[in-house]
Amino acid sequence: MMSEMLNYTIGQMLDRVAEKFPDREAVAYIDRPYRRTWREFRDECTRFAKGLLSIGIRKGDHVAIWATNVPEWMITLFATAEIGAVLVTVNTNYKKYEMQYLLQQSDSKALVMIDGFKGTDYVKIINELCPTLKTSRPGELSEPDLPCLKSIIYVGNQEVPGTFHFQDLFARGDAVDGEIFRKIQASLDPQDVIDMQYTSGTTGFPKGVMLTHYNIVNNGKGIGDCMKFTEQDKLCITVPLFHCFGLVLGVMACLTHATSMVLVEYFRPTVVMQAIEQEGCTAVHGVPTMFIAMLEHPEFKTHRFSKLRTGIMAGSPCPEKIMRRVMDEMGMHEITITYGETEASPACTMTKTDDPLEARVRTVGRLMPGVEAKVVDPETGKIQPNDVPGEFCSRGYNTMKGYYKMPEETRQTVDSDGWLHSGDLAAVDKNGYYRITGRIKDMIIRGGENIYPKEIEEFLYTNPAIKDVQVIGVPSEEYGEEVMACIILKGGMSLSEDDVREYVKQNLARHKIPKYVVFMESFPVTASGKIQKYKLREMAAKKLSQQVPGSKAVASDSRGEKQPGEIRRGIKRVRCQSE
Repeated sequence: MMSEMLNYTIGQMLDRVAEKFPDREAVAYIDRPYRRTWREFRDECTRFAKGLLSIGIRKGDHVAIWATNVPEWMITLFATAEIGAVLVTVNTNYKKYEMQYLLQQSDSKALVMIDGFKGTDYVKIINELCPTLKTSRPGELSEPDLPCLKSIIYVGNQEVPGTFHFQDLFARGDAVDGEIFRKIQASLDPQDVIDMQYTSGTTGFPKGVMLTHYNIVNNGKGIGDCMKFTEQDKLCITVPLFHCFGLVLGVMACLTHATSMVLVEYFRPTVVMQAIEQEGCTAVHGVPTMFIAMLEHPEFKTHRFSKLRTGIMAGSPCPEKIMRRVMDEMGMHEITITYGETEASPACTMTKTDDPLEARVRTVGRLMPGVEAKVVDPETGKIQPNDVPGEFCSRGYNTMKGYYKMPEETRQTVDSDGWLHSGDLAAVDKNGYYRITGRIKDMIIRGGENIYPKEIEEFLYTNPAIKDVQVIGVPSEEYGEEVMACIILKGGMSLSEDDVREYVKQNLARHKIPKYVVFMESFPVTASGKIQKYKLREMAAKKLSQQVPGSKAVASDSRGEKQPGEIRRGIKRVRCQSE
């Protein structure tokens, strides 16, 4: 298996594709005048890479990017890889509290950023985090709270004092000696860390998952192989690039197969459907809610997806009914499902285009090349028989290097024998197909976003009116799960549901805002005093089931977004007693 692995850096892979298919289209957008062949794209990335060198970015330095799927994101990804800088991907939904932590913990030396997204003003946040930015010369930022951060690289049309403009770095790069660039490239190793993605943890603090060229190039290759990608294919990338879904399952799968990429800045059903139709895309990636949004859109039947054959539905549990509709109504008869986690680069298992239909709609496939797995009893560590659930553990080339500056957390996740413990419950059948049956770890998956309750809990504890809080996931037809905050108030204090939501909204990402807020007198506990979250979930499910079901409507949720087909289930202010 391992002999099939690619031993190239991302920059080397780009050079190989640009030399073999120089005039084939590499990247295209339908909503802006940006189209590049592989040769044009490679040359553009190299110019920007040299521009990064001109402002002091070197091999091993961390460069954060806070942006939607704009062309500059793609350029930064490959440019940093070409000089061995580590790309730190930032969730576009982050607010000030989260961004401050990430910049501090990651030791980022530079930040590439756009104006903002969905009502969050990135420029305002950075100026608040860096009060001296406005009076600093570009590249000479000096902030006591962010000692590593020196350069802000701005993508947009404003005048932002103290920053480099993204486009200016191309001219700066042209002045850099090409020999210096080539020497740096020659010094790179496929085993170097090149990507750092932040994932929340049970400690409440996000952890920087360190991934290498080797990790993500080969995972991308395996993904593309399962979908039978060639240079004739076109993938519509609708999912965020800051996730492994977009970066690895999308970009790296295309890079390793010379497959063209059609990108959308962020998911909008009409734009995605237009892109698939106009560009003749043969594949599209998305979480179940994205496919649902397209299938239920009033304009869906006006579009023709004549060349669409494959893609990936992943990120959250994939309803069989939706899978079958996507096959029948969108023509994606070769649709696939993959399973994994960021710590595994991310894919461990995947269905193939020619797997039996039942396997493709009811399992997450078989192990990918170079990956081994076991299903163990969470209590004893003994391997479970076929069809008996246990914790899914994996080992292979795709396992992360570790969490950045968190050795203890790394040891808790990757054991001494190299097994990565997922915290997910799985079962494997006699044919090697895996099913994900549940989770051990306390995590909520909302529309493909992993949400760790501890992070929200620890933030809510900062509210002076809150005595205790437990955050749980509750079922949602639209998103798989929604966030519920169960709160005990301090004596004599008062808060409304909206007060709680607004408090979170101002400081954390939108998907972490509790849709439901329940005020309680006490929490159910064990004899030893441990809070029983499963009982809270049972109580919540009971409350939800008491609401009138089946009344689908278009309603604004607590994030102010219009959600088609969502059942509006409000939980009023209640007092719940533990049994």
